[in-house]
Amino acid sequence: MVPPVPNPSQLRVPAPDPGAVPERPGASAAMDPELYWREHVYQGGARQLTVRAVIAGMLIGAVMCLSNLYVILKTGWSLGVTITACILAFAVFGTLRSLKLLRNEFTDLENNAMGSVASAAGYMTGGGNMAAVPALLMLTGTLPSSGWLMVWFAVISALGVFAAIPIKRQLINIEALPFPTGTATAETIRALHGHGEVARRKSRLLGLAGLVGALLVLVRDARFTWLKNLPEKVSLPFSILGREAGKWSLSFDFSLLLIGAGALVNFRTGWSMLLGAILNYGFLAPAMVAQGVIPEVTYKAINSWSLWTGSAVLVSSGLLSFAFQWKSVVRSFSALGGLVGMKPKEGARVDPLADIECPPAWFPLGFALLGPVAVFLMVHLFQIPWWAGVLALPLAVVMGVIASRVTGETDTTPTKALGPVTQLIFGGLAPGNIPANVMSANATGGVGLHSADLLTDLKSGWLLGASPRQQFVAQLFGVVAGALVVVPIFKLLVPTADVLGTEQFPAPASMVWAGVSKMLASGVSALHPTARLGALCGALLGITLVLLERWAHPKVKAFIPTASGLGLAIVIPGSSSISLFVGAALAAFLRRTKPKLAEDAVLPVSSGFIAGESLLGIAIAMVKAFGFMPK
Repeated sequence: MVPPVPNPSQLRVPAPDPGAVPERPGASAAMDPELYWREHVYQGGARQLTVRAVIAGMLIGAVMCLSNLYVILKTGWSLGVTITACILAFAVFGTLRSLKLLRNEFTDLENNAMGSVASAAGYMTGGGNMAAVPALLMLTGTLPSSGWLMVWFAVISALGVFAAIPIKRQLINIEALPFPTGTATAETIRALHGHGEVARRKSRLLGLAGLVGALLVLVRDARFTWLKNLPEKVSLPFSILGREAGKWSLSFDFSLLLIGAGALVNFRTGWSMLLGAILNYGFLAPAMVAQGVIPEVTYKAINSWSLWTGSAVLVSSGLLSFAFQWKSVVRSFSALGGLVGMKPKEGARVDPLADIECPPAWFPLGFALLGPVAVFLMVHLFQIPWWAGVLALPLAVVMGVIASRVTGETDTTPTKALGPVTQLIFGGLAPGNIPANVMSANATGGVGLHSADLLTDLKSGWLLGASPRQQFVAQLFGVVAGALVVVPIFKLLVPTADVLGTEQFPAPASMVWAGVSKMLASGVSALHPTARLGALCGALLGITLVLLERWAHPKVKAFIPTASGLGLAIVIPGSSSISLFVGAALAAFLRRTKPKLAEDAVLPVSSGFIAGESLLGIAIAMVKAFGFMPK
């Protein structure tokens, strides 16, 4: 039986009364959220981390990891995978049981454990991994072998799992930070396992949307003599400086992936991206072409100039937004007490979760085992000075503490802020060493940001009554699955650096990382004067938009463009921004006119579009790469 949803007030420590008598050890559950959780929520005897949950999580997580890889190369976003994975697993196991191929029902906690495995695999593209590695390829032209890169990804991500141990209880158990995506995942699992018809409808929508997305890719990209292909894009019906709009990347993409991704963001972000595309490709780029600053009308030539403006918007807005979270940062360090093995004072309460939570000793043990491996890889693969590698590990823990609190309070992992911050730190420590700058930042940001992402998964387990230890083990299985899959497919999709920064794979996150490293290595004086002016204006624009969002009247905020949407639109092709806007507009219209239908349909349909197009797109790319189909 699924336990009742915990009352948030019961899972939060009340403010102490200065005049009250201190609670004795073993205080009542009404005063202790952890004791209440153990007595009323925890499902100790239920099936959780079963073999089938692990296998399903590794398979689904690997698939979602590939989907995320495709999406991040297209848009720079790493999408959450857990909710989609849980719906997919529920559908698969439900089908198998209806066919009498399974005897036991797939339980809510098995689904949660499966989600822990799948999320750890799917987040392999996050944490700066798929920003740093493509950036390194663009800057140096080479990468370590696939085997070494798999080990690198696995070690960095596993360290992120261990880094979450000492801060989990403070942020989730005691302070009850919302972690909205984790809460939504728990609610989704409850709905799936509590209301059969709703679950079946969502599963069908996910599957049908996936088939439609895959069919579109087949008709567009597959090369068969009997098949008349759809064009990849159609130019908008106007010209700029005598050249059709499509030459400026202002066209409509035949891509349901981008429409699906747009439906998952709010409408304000969607129209901000459309505005950014019009501003950059309709006005700024033509002006620079007319002056001879941009030598030709291609996306790659335009992006080599506009990258600096877009990056400045993203970095400045990310840093200022992060600075406004200074209270969260200060509170973060209260969790650092758990990192130094502080012992409870005499007379302190008996720990009600000592046999359920991960023991505090697992954190230093994990870093003692994997830390030297990480330092060796930094030195051996990327020529990072050993002392910089050693420094990266404690810095990664600090970044994890900060990023985890910000994620818990805002549901936004501060990748755009912490990525450049770590690059700036190592740019100062090892000036001119581009591999050291990029990959030290990947190590530091990767560990910290992975721990923040994975705490979101632990939040759903806390609400469902799952075992934290079993979720921890589940995440390590997912790390292995993600590392084994993401590297070879990345190298297949991106055989050389020439593929990146194109309309096929704009890779905006990587372009930003590469741009920051170039600037740190050569200085801003190496940029064209107009690019320097663009960067300055972009930085001021990013700061202004953040300030307006913070201080403007709520009714006015809806008309202020988001810095993230505007900045990203300046970096990616205009056609991508147009499709993302279409998706956001369709979802907003549905939410306004048919809110119940939108609640049931937007997430599964969007996820299906993304998964169907990305997975068949990868499959067709593999067939072409091996010579079984003309390119």
